[in-house]
Amino acid sequence: MKPISSCSWWAKLAAAVLVVVPLAYGLGLASGDPASGFGVSTAAAAEAVPGGVLGNQNDSSIWRRLRQGEAFIISNPKTGTPVIIQSQGEEWRSLRNGPLSLYGGYLLLGSVLAFTLFYLIRGRVKIDGGRSGRIVPRFATAERMIHWYVASIFVLLAISGMIILFGKYVLAPVIGASAFGVVASAALQSHNLFGPLYVFGVLVMFIVYFRDNLLRAADLKWLVKGGMFFIGHAPSWKYNFGEKTWFWIAMITGVILSISGVLMDFPSLAEDRQQLQLANLFHGGAAVVVIAAAIGHIYLGTIGVEGALEGMTRGEVDENWAREHHDLWADEVIGPSSETPSETPAE
Repeated sequence: MKPISSCSWWAKLAAAVLVVVPLAYGLGLASGDPASGFGVSTAAAAEAVPGGVLGNQNDSSIWRRLRQGEAFIISNPKTGTPVIIQSQGEEWRSLRNGPLSLYGGYLLLGSVLAFTLFYLIRGRVKIDGGRSGRIVPRFATAERMIHWYVASIFVLLAISGMIILFGKYVLAPVIGASAFGVVASAALQSHNLFGPLYVFGVLVMFIVYFRDNLLRAADLKWLVKGGMFFIGHAPSWKYNFGEKTWFWIAMITGVILSISGVLMDFPSLAEDRQQLQLANLFHGGAAVVVIAAAIGHIYLGTIGVEGALEGMTRGEVDENWAREHHDLWADEVIGPSSETPSETPAE
């Protein structure tokens, strides 16, 4: 090994740098001005981190300014906002993980329990006179196609959305954090993928079903008589008041879900981060409302009412079912019944 004196000049320089730089930085720390150890003026350091107390700024003062949303100089302002802490983010997190998750969960659970109780009390709504064997066309092919298109995407989005919103509380304790991370990631990706397809479906569904879902005078009679839930016949056109209510819930929440979902899918469309936080809350709130209503729609359209599902699977229903549930519409399509006089249609 060569003696130190015979080392090349650059090795000596490197050794000197390794000694001088830490020493200079240490002297800067001791003087309360770290920047001064590197030859940076106190004024320049003070401009980067303003303040006149020890260390240029005490902790409580810095924290106060951060929470007030004051802009600070960061290493690369082009990569994001110079506001280091956005207090609204904590408010969003508290609302999303608090009232939205809690009361949203109660709403969904309440919907399941309500229709379970209805089934236990009322049972399946059967066709009073039995099946006639005569068929009445109800839904055209285009109507059924758009219905099942939206229904399929809705179910996928509802399942993935509930995993995102409630999975941390329901799934993670059961399957473990690692497995839940995989499931949640898959749910998020599928949600983002199918979301824009749902936007298209909502628009087409509105165009196809809008006209028949406008409120008419007969809907008030249906509401007063309690529809099929209580005693007595309630007149109805192609859709009764309950079905029209479901349609408008689906459309209004569909608009909210579409706008907020597109904003979160393409965050560059938002003016600031707070808009995205509000979009997330509106998205979650509208989702739990429409899912809760959809539980009732699915129940009544399948096992709840005899003969109802056939309209959307085969496009036709039994004549007795049509006259029992939608008599005004049936009279318009196939004429008044010869057995029982029909009510005068109410406009």
